[in-house]
Amino acid sequence: MRHLSRLYLMLLYGMAGIAGAMLVWLGVSTIASVTMRNLGIQPFAWLFTSSEYALLYMTMLGAPWLVRVKGHVHIELVTAVLPARARRVISRLVALACVAVSLILAWYGGELFLTNIARADYDVRAYYFPRWILTISFPVAFAMMAVEFSRFVFGDDLMHSGEAGIHE
Repeated sequence: MRHLSRLYLMLLYGMAGIAGAMLVWLGVSTIASVTMRNLGIQPFAWLFTSSEYALLYMTMLGAPWLVRVKGHVHIELVTAVLPARARRVISRLVALACVAVSLILAWYGGELFLTNIARADYDVRAYYFPRWILTISFPVAFAMMAVEFSRFVFGDDLMHSGEAGIHE
C-alpha cells in the first residue's frame, strides 16, 4: 500500500510539474507571438494551437495538486461564523459534494475519451492531433480530484479553516 501511495504522489506532483512547465510555455509562446506580430511576421499556426492545448492540460494536470494543497479558491464567510463542530460537519459535506461532482465529471470525461477513440476523432487545425490525447486528461484529473477531496471527507484535515475571507 505504501508503494501505491508513493506512486500516486509521484504522479500527482509530476502532473503539477508538467502544469508548471506549460505555464512557462504559455508565457514564452505569448511573448513570441506578440514579438512576431510587432515585427510584421505572421506567427506560426502551431503556436496558437499549442497554447490552447497547454491551457487545457495546465488546468487539468494542476487541479488535483491544487486540491491537495488547498490552493483552490474558496470562500469561508459562512463557515467562519459556525461553531467548530458545525464547521467540521459542513466542511466534510462540502468535500463530499466535491467528490460526487468530481466523480460525475470523471465518468463523463471517460465517456468522451472512449467516444474519441471509437470515432478516431482528430483535431485538424495546425496539425492532425488525435483528440483522445486531449480528453484523457478529464477522467484522470477529475478522478484524482475525487481522491484528493475524499481526504477532506475521511481524513483529519478539513477544507475550511474557520478563518473568514477568500482563500486562494
